[in-house]
Parts: sequence; structure tokens; C-alpha cells
Amino acid sequence: MQGYIINLNKVKDEDLIVTIISKGSLDNLYRFYGARHGVINLGFKIDFEKEESAKSSISRLKDVIHIGFKWINDYRLLKLWQDFLSLFHKHLRDAEELDDFYFDLLDYASQNWDKQNPKRVAIEAYAKLLENEGRLHEELNCFLCSLPIEEKEISLVRAFLPTHKACSHTLGINKEALIELFENKSSIFLNDKEVDRLWYLLLQGL
Repeated sequence: MQGYIINLNKVKDEDLIVTIISKGSLDNLYRFYGARHGVINLGFKIDFEKEESAKSSISRLKDVIHIGFKWINDYRLLKLWQDFLSLFHKHLRDAEELDDFYFDLLDYASQNWDKQNPKRVAIEAYAKLLENEGRLHEELNCFLCSLPIEEKEISLVRAFLPTHKACSHTLGINKEALIELFENKSSIFLNDKEVDRLWYLLLQGL
């Protein structure tokens, strides 16, 4: 099976607990340290097998093959990708079941990560995630005062919740660009400063 590594936790003697998003599942697997093992890292896409253990409640990660991205050796792209994927661990760690959406979302993002500004890819993916989870606030009422936002610029806080600029005292974002993002999951009308602002919000947590 295939999956994305969203967390690595060191345990005794360099062994690891590896958290992986696969199609329909979120797994915490034990990986024994050894010279024969290939290198794995946060953000890697891997092909792997799970081996049940009678001695432990956690399955073993085995037969790992790294499925590389063509941009994997670009440190800037890799760092942004790792920052993005690490957000999924905190967001999903208590999930008991996981549908295919999350794996498919990461698949799409990884395939487009080097085709445009990767922050834009992440922001568009996050808008899809918010919609899938029923948390995308397209009605554009202020999260802080509950009144409609009629200005030409809208401020956002964590989870892309809309607010009046005067309520949150944060950078305003062009309303038409934000509507395009929320309705069509496209960042095409956002300028680079607005993209950086949304990326900063994204890093606060999914």
C-alpha cells in the first residue's frame, strides 16, 4: 500500500513510530532501526507493508520503498512540503477512521507542488479540506461581531474565518479574490502578499 509520512517519533535505540496517511486509513507503525533500512523522512510518499505483531498492539512497518517526487532535491520546496504535511498530524491524530479524501488531497498537492508557488497549492488544498469538513465560511459574516462584511477587503483569522479588518486588526484580502478561493478553490486573484498572509494562517493549524 502507499501513503504519506506525516510524523516521525523517535523511540528507543533510534527506532521510530511512523504516522502515515493512506487511502482510507491513518496508521501509527513501528519501524525498527537498522542499516538495511532505507532512509525515510517527514513528507515522503512510500510504498509499504504492515505486519501484525502478537507481542505488540502496534503493527510493524516493513518493505518500505520511497516513491520520490521530481522536486524532492529542492530544499525550499521540500521544507515547505514538510511544514504543510506536519499540520495533518495534529489535525488528524485522534481520528479513528479516515476517508480517501486526505490521501487524494496530498496526492494532488504533491503533483502540483513545483508547478506554481507551493504556498498557493497548499492554500487551495486547504480550502478544499475546509469545504470537505464543513468548515468553509462562504457567507462572509464576521466571525468576531457576526455582522455581514460589506467592505472591499476582508480579513481572515485561523481556519480562514472571515472578519472585518477593524475587528481583527489584520491584513485585508481582496473580497473578489477570496470569493474565488472559497468558491472555485483557486488562488489566481490573490497577490503574493495575500498568499503569504494565508500561508501564515495555515501554519497556525488546520
